[in-house]
Amino acid sequence: MPAILIIDDNTSVATALDVLFSLHDIDTLQATSPEQGLALLREHAVDLVIQDMNFTEDTTSGEEGEALFARIREAHPDLPVILLTAWTHLGTAVELVKAGAADYLPKPWDDRKLLTTVNNLLELSEARSELDRRRQREQRQRSDLEQRYDLCGAVFADPASERVIALACQVARSTLPVLITGPNGAGKEKIAQIIQANSAVAKGPFVTVNCGALPAELIEAELFGAEAGAYTGANKAREGKFEAADGGTLFLDEIGNLPLGGQMKLLRVLETGRFERLGSNRERQVKVRVVSATNADLGAMIRDGSFREDLYYRLNTVELTLPPLAERPGDIVPLAEHFLAGDKPLSAAASTALQRHPWPGNVRELRNVIQRAELLAIGNRIDVADLNLPRAPAAPRGTGTTVDPDRQRIETALASNHGIIAQAAAELGLSRQALYRRMDRFGIPRE
Repeated sequence: MPAILIIDDNTSVATALDVLFSLHDIDTLQATSPEQGLALLREHAVDLVIQDMNFTEDTTSGEEGEALFARIREAHPDLPVILLTAWTHLGTAVELVKAGAADYLPKPWDDRKLLTTVNNLLELSEARSELDRRRQREQRQRSDLEQRYDLCGAVFADPASERVIALACQVARSTLPVLITGPNGAGKEKIAQIIQANSAVAKGPFVTVNCGALPAELIEAELFGAEAGAYTGANKAREGKFEAADGGTLFLDEIGNLPLGGQMKLLRVLETGRFERLGSNRERQVKVRVVSATNADLGAMIRDGSFREDLYYRLNTVELTLPPLAERPGDIVPLAEHFLAGDKPLSAAASTALQRHPWPGNVRELRNVIQRAELLAIGNRIDVADLNLPRAPAAPRGTGTTVDPDRQRIETALASNHGIIAQAAAELGLSRQALYRRMDRFGIPRE
């Protein structure tokens, strides 16, 4: 149950507020002087303070209230404070609200308005507390990962990235093949490196093959090697990537580009560890951990006959899905700061602009944007204009309001704010109740 501290020298005021809040399941603590109120704050957990502005008889300047507010703010910077007084001085009210006061209400107060203000502040306070607890928990989990595993310099702060990295570390000691799925530029190779670094073959070679960067007729030779004369231009025997990765890890990027002939040979290697070079009948034996990655829809490729179903099930014994950068908003600014090579920091506005951009090119696009901005920025920091990001589509003219958010925007806002309704509503420019109505309309659970 939430608790409110009432600091007012008039006991009838404190009693009236106590009755009002008790009817709405809110506890109160009462103090008749600033010193008593500060003592109660030191001894009890309080969610909100309602304080008078004058405590000495015949005093109306509000100076005592200003001093009390300053001491509360110094000791409890995030504690919401409502100022309540019979002597309303507009200038004082404006200055204290600028200094962090939650609201400034005159006596006699309107019960409905006061309750609305209090409930909103309590909800926001609980949301902040929950967010702080979540962040502390996530920080402990990240620290634990960093202490227990080699993360290969991975930069991440978003829970979605943390889950993928934690799972990669968990499966690394296994010898089973791993399939990493996700869009281009999202960081799939970094996940493969983490798997290698924490595997039983961590000291072995880590060999990468981009199956999408080679002509189809050369992929088999690249993977399995070739004898002299096996194809035009093969003047001498060459070792394939499987032989080069023996005792280590082979990372097959863009596995969906592997032709059917190569798929059949790859399946055999995965099952037996044996293969032949092109142009040779001699079997070779290797022990290789295979990690593959793709941005393709392998299920659709199986249906149209361009990818073997048996190979798919062999490759994705363990499947890790890395979300696009737009679905990992907590990673954006840490990654941007990591890509900065010099001493020009990002301005607050630039950081906000980065978080609002959809990043269709993912981490690769972010790196390019930051490197270009750092090169071209004239001032001593990187600002929004230096990023040269595309402008967001303008709202329709003549409406006077923002565009009503669709289901995808609502779900994205809920995800980025960890399901905290008050924060998601603020991001979308809606009231809490308006967001609830739209969630109900789209069938989005209120959990």
